[in-house]
Amino acid sequence: MMGWAMLLAIALGAGLLLWLTGFPRKLWTVAATALTLGAAGYAWQGSPGLAGHPVTSVKKTSEIDPEVIAIRDAMFGRFNFTWGSFMRADAMTRAGAPDTAVRAMILTTRQAGGDPGAWMWLGVKLAENDGNQVSPAAKFAFERALQLGPQHPGPPFFYGLALIREGRFAEARPLWAKAVALTPEKASYRPQLVVRLFLLDQFLAAKAAEEKAATPRP
Repeated sequence: MMGWAMLLAIALGAGLLLWLTGFPRKLWTVAATALTLGAAGYAWQGSPGLAGHPVTSVKKTSEIDPEVIAIRDAMFGRFNFTWGSFMRADAMTRAGAPDTAVRAMILTTRQAGGDPGAWMWLGVKLAENDGNQVSPAAKFAFERALQLGPQHPGPPFFYGLALIREGRFAEARPLWAKAVALTPEKASYRPQLVVRLFLLDQFLAAKAAEEKAATPRP
């Protein structure tokens, strides 16, 4: 029951935060959807009452956030050469072979060296293969994507996402702001980017306030 009580508290707090900050009401459904998915996941897999016990490490398959995939496909289109490469790499990731996914995307960049999407997804797969760390190789791939597609929102958004997965929130902020600025007003995925940037800003503001409160006064 404690887990459900905490979930309810989070829901109430999130609603209050959206209201106090004047977040556009027409986008509230996006945040509500995220919370609903979290609740569904908890109801499906959450077992807070079970006692802890050591487990043996085994090779597991990896899931990919379907919302992230939907944003990527909306940005770069489907049923083209790059999309086919995305799908192959994603299948390898789901099968628990992130290193093979990297090799697949390297091959794609060799075949389509001027495609910003190919370099961008290579950066994503390199970071995933390195435990969600943006290695020098991943950074190179992302920066190449930015260079090839300076007016495309995809490279800065996914570069920022990789940085966030590593915990480098402040560094991701200007990249996500750039992605929103480059996204057409009528793009189907724009609300998703706006919400993510808004929540990132709120997190950074809360973190700054917490650090300020923890600083000893002279």
